[in-house]
Amino acid sequence: MTRLFDLLYNQLQTYPLEVAISGRDDTGNWKSYSTQEILEASEQAASGLLKLGLQPGDKIAIVSYKNRPEWLIMDYAIQMAGMISIPLYPTISTSEYEYILNEAEVKVAFCGGLDLNDKLSNTQKNVASLTHIYTFEKTSTNPFWKSIFDKESLAEVERIRQGIKGEDLVTIIYTSGTTGDPKGVMLTHGNIMHVILKTSTLLTTAPGDKVISFLPLCHIFERVVSFAYCYRNVSVYFCATDNLSGPNGDLMAIKPVAFTTVPRLLEKIYEAIYNKGLAFEGVKRKLFFWALGLTDSFELEQKLSLIAKLKWSIADKLIFSKWRTALGGNVKLIFTGAAPCPLKIMRVFCAAGINIREGYGLTETAPTLTANSMEPNGAVLGTVGRVIDGVELLIDKLGGDYNEDEGEILAIGPNVMSGYYKKPEINKQVFKEIDGRKWFCTGDVGKMVKGPEGQEFLKITDRKKELLKTSGGKYVAPAPIENRIREDFLIEQMMVVGDKQKFVSALIVPAEEALKNWCHHKKLEWTSLKQMAMHPKVIKKYQKVIDKYNPEFSHIEQIKKFRLISSPWLPLHEDQSESELTPTLKLKRRVIREKFKKEIMEIYA
Repeated sequence: MTRLFDLLYNQLQTYPLEVAISGRDDTGNWKSYSTQEILEASEQAASGLLKLGLQPGDKIAIVSYKNRPEWLIMDYAIQMAGMISIPLYPTISTSEYEYILNEAEVKVAFCGGLDLNDKLSNTQKNVASLTHIYTFEKTSTNPFWKSIFDKESLAEVERIRQGIKGEDLVTIIYTSGTTGDPKGVMLTHGNIMHVILKTSTLLTTAPGDKVISFLPLCHIFERVVSFAYCYRNVSVYFCATDNLSGPNGDLMAIKPVAFTTVPRLLEKIYEAIYNKGLAFEGVKRKLFFWALGLTDSFELEQKLSLIAKLKWSIADKLIFSKWRTALGGNVKLIFTGAAPCPLKIMRVFCAAGINIREGYGLTETAPTLTANSMEPNGAVLGTVGRVIDGVELLIDKLGGDYNEDEGEILAIGPNVMSGYYKKPEINKQVFKEIDGRKWFCTGDVGKMVKGPEGQEFLKITDRKKELLKTSGGKYVAPAPIENRIREDFLIEQMMVVGDKQKFVSALIVPAEEALKNWCHHKKLEWTSLKQMAMHPKVIKKYQKVIDKYNPEFSHIEQIKKFRLISSPWLPLHEDQSESELTPTLKLKRRVIREKFKKEIMEIYA
């Protein structure tokens, strides 16, 4: 298997599923597709694309507010026709759509959900190449996606399909970007297939198992996982994040064995668990926090005394088993990526018998470079795992204020992109030649640490581009500080500031529900988040939080002042103003600094 659509034909031959992928229709009922139905729909859609007059190499965009079978079917169809998919985030602005569609010269777009049809139709006026827009829901303005289905050109689809090679371009994925215009990452079938073939065993699923998918398919992480699910022959249920939890949620209904997520969702689950504990009274409350306290010292494969085993057994029966039940009671693995997962979150969930494993990579590396596994001694908490087969990493020492074992992470391997689309100058900057070999510069800083059996695990320590420099000339890495302090249940979001200033400070968005519970416990009357963020007792409480964590950092890294921000940072605003987060929930530091210029100036006045 060298092409992505080979996975679908492989499933049909080895383990055809009656329920291969499922999604909820407009009425909220499940609509399922068998392996055979996906294949037939993909081939007919590919035939329809050719009938429109499109040629191999043409660009087709896909965008949807939720994961759905139609998305995956069109992805396979575009591949089979030898065309190139341009997945788009549904939450980006109209101007970003215009930029991407024009640069990629997209000819056809498929969309689904809410205002996407209108957004694309408005964009079309300024995109000369965009001749057709199809929708996954029936509307009065643009044709329904199934209207392209055709059988007349199936022989031509087969001819094109047979001629496609692993080194052929399959997709251009535009990175969300924390600064500047998005860049189109060019990935081949081979780039992505290497990751699938070398990492799919990490999922520890068995043929016929049920899994759920809710991270956006437009993101390389979930998209590659969806192909890996096909390779593992499991039934995939596309879900919405707002319908996961609760007695009537999809977790309880489907009882998945595995799913992928981003750390922010795990943090929200933990916050909900913590807030529930705060609401308990008497013995129940003491038991809850006693059990939670046990997790502070948890390590994978830890050796326990007889008394310690008894304590953990009691905690599991009374507390942790209920957490697992809330996730459907059948989850064997949750894989997290896209952003650093706080160590405390990893400890709490793993201690509760909910196995979380963390990996690392970039869109540019399709995406996986390293991963922790479920095998014995295959994971170390606080690291992002071992390098996957076929990939090499190099720690390019930086010197200066960095430790001698730290450096920028460089990568080389069959999964590394061919480059950014139409960006020759930037391509020169992100590849570095060492001893005649061209290494991709990730922009992340890390080091290798030893595992329990002497294996090397990668630990991310910083983001090179996000360093700030104080007026005293000292470099400070904000991400490790933010990740550690955000472990506190009272903090929803946080950004460290202090570039060209004499000390380091922070903007903090309080976790509203947790703060409400704290105020109730302290008999403070709740009014609004905006007003409570100015309340002296609330400010004093957050100062205690900062004081608790500050000793963990060097003097120059410690937070000297902070401001509480009452409006949460979002990936999209209804008024179309510039968002503070990328679609993958990373901080747009430049945007936040500009929006809260007044508050930052007050800190340093």
